[in-house]
Amino acid sequence: MTKFNELKTRNDLARILNVPIKKLTYILYKANVDNLYSSFEIPKKNGEPRKINAPADELKDIQRKLAKVLWEHQQLINKTKHKKNNISHAFQEEKSIITNAIVHKNKRYVLNLDLKDFFDSIHFGRVKGFFEKNNDFKVSTEVATVIAQLSCYKGQLPQGAPTSPILTNLICNILDYRISKIAKKYRLDYTRYADDLTFSTNNRSFLSVYEDFSTKISQEILSAGFSVNESKTSLQFRDSKQVVTGLIVNKRINVDRNYYKKTRAMAHSLYTSGSFEINTNVATMNQLEGRFSFIDQLEKFNNSVDNENHTFFKLSAKEKQYQKFLFYKYFFANEKPLVVTEGKTDIRYLKAALKNLYNEYPDLITKTERGFQFKISFFKRSKRARYFLNVALDGADTMQQFYKYYHDEDSVNYPNYNEIFKECGSVMPKQPVLLIFDNELGATGKPINAFISNIKLSRNENKELKKKTDENKENKKKLEKQLIEQKRDELKEELKKELTANVLDNLYLITNPLVDGKTECEIEDLFEEKVLKHKINGRSFDRKGEKKDCYGKDDFSKFIEKNYKSIDFSKFRPIFNCLNKIVSNANQ
Repeated sequence: MTKFNELKTRNDLARILNVPIKKLTYILYKANVDNLYSSFEIPKKNGEPRKINAPADELKDIQRKLAKVLWEHQQLINKTKHKKNNISHAFQEEKSIITNAIVHKNKRYVLNLDLKDFFDSIHFGRVKGFFEKNNDFKVSTEVATVIAQLSCYKGQLPQGAPTSPILTNLICNILDYRISKIAKKYRLDYTRYADDLTFSTNNRSFLSVYEDFSTKISQEILSAGFSVNESKTSLQFRDSKQVVTGLIVNKRINVDRNYYKKTRAMAHSLYTSGSFEINTNVATMNQLEGRFSFIDQLEKFNNSVDNENHTFFKLSAKEKQYQKFLFYKYFFANEKPLVVTEGKTDIRYLKAALKNLYNEYPDLITKTERGFQFKISFFKRSKRARYFLNVALDGADTMQQFYKYYHDEDSVNYPNYNEIFKECGSVMPKQPVLLIFDNELGATGKPINAFISNIKLSRNENKELKKKTDENKENKKKLEKQLIEQKRDELKEELKKELTANVLDNLYLITNPLVDGKTECEIEDLFEEKVLKHKINGRSFDRKGEKKDCYGKDDFSKFIEKNYKSIDFSKFRPIFNCLNKIVSNANQ
């Protein structure tokens, strides 16, 4: 197989990119690369416009493949030569503005420089010249020219192309090396994040050599074909706010207070009015989640270095705000009905069954030319859900945690977000949340019964109880116990009769139907015997996962998922009938 630095012809490049030579030639010489871009502007943090030149899909696909090949070759070179790039932090795996900022934490002086017109300064000739001359990436002039043609738009590196990030890092490697040598001479740490250059030191005498250092750095930058944006140069002192790529680095890595306050204000606007803005433009919930996620990245980093045990029961104030948002997005303002199952295998079963029966349930699923589209969503257990909501990665017992956000028993760890949002915006939840359990109502200690045994009175029910008992604590306690027991009994009877019951507002329970005369029924019991006896590589299915010579639920569910067309899912209909009825009523 041809290696990157052995490329001689356009055909060689097409082969290593796994792109047909006809397609590559068409893009380069018939379609013309410059005609395959669309341009638009997005606001920078300071409000100024940033121009983005985005390639069309056919060109972007080739650029992605080229970027991947360049990245892999760079990794090979670094491994072979035992190189470690600790300077550049942009556009690289396992690096970010956080790793960039960490280097400059808790320093006496922090100096920020900005390269003017960074992407525009890297023109066609520089890209071509790099691949003609760099010893690690040297290819023929023909190949170097094609790489430059694929990567440049109107003779310059475009912001928005998949190839631009890796190329800026490659071309700036020599600049980083030379600047690093100067920085070490002046006892400074140096990092670069794209066009942001940062230096820091605890050297008390740095101010006396600051002018000399700045002159040498500016000269080196000019000789490399760049220039310093003087208006963005800033020297920050320990007794003032020190910012590196948007992060505060004085004592610990932190987001700017104004950024956090604005994020909270956006969330409050969303909770109260149903919408919010970013830079005067109506924004989406995903954008707000991105801001919370960014803030959480910093919390995670600080949690990892403070030697404390961080769990769901010790969430910080910022983490509580993220928790609140997550509940709002997934359980209160969910755009689709949300199905929560006992485990991930149940989701595979239900999805496979719906694809098989899609004609019968158009309110739950549709089939298009591109495939199936589910009109319901399925809750995915994740480490994030475990940390913020105390929901385990698998298992039915943990489903009790969802309900705790619907009542007031433990407002410290489990705020009654359902009531908080109702009072905040004076609206009801948008779509149902449906918890699906195995039908084990006839057995004690099973997840469905454990869930029901924890049912409490709602906030409104407690208010009514308080009115009836006239502040008599003894009467209130006695009547409360009776009402709770009655509520639990009614819920259980309704489940036995209808297979579904409304717990509170948009929260519903659904159980599997009882089949084949069984008094208890797991979801696997809804499959025909011949399906349950299906062997994989000579091994039989063991749903408990206890036998070594058998396969478990994970492999079984993948088999169901793959063979959904030929499996009989008729016993799943009662579940979907319940889902359909609840969803239809919610949309009326």
